[in-house]
Amino acid sequence: MDILFNKTREQCRLIGARGGRAHARNLRLRQAPPPLPVASLPQPVPQNAHQTSLQLDTHFPWLAAAFAPRQARPLRRQ
Repeated sequence: MDILFNKTREQCRLIGARGGRAHARNLRLRQAPPPLPVASLPQPVPQNAHQTSLQLDTHFPWLAAAFAPRQARPLRRQ
């Protein structure tokens, strides 16, 4: 309680008022009604891996052949 030493009565009263306001604010927050429940979003239709892959290929055509096997380069003879 070092905070209360060497203080005038008025300063102590202001310190106590500050704590009282904080206490009242915390009580109001605790007694506030709970927030309204969030409406659930509709669940997406389940897709298999092939359908999802085709959908991704249409959205990102530059990545469509990213995992396709590559042709082996012919060896250059010197």
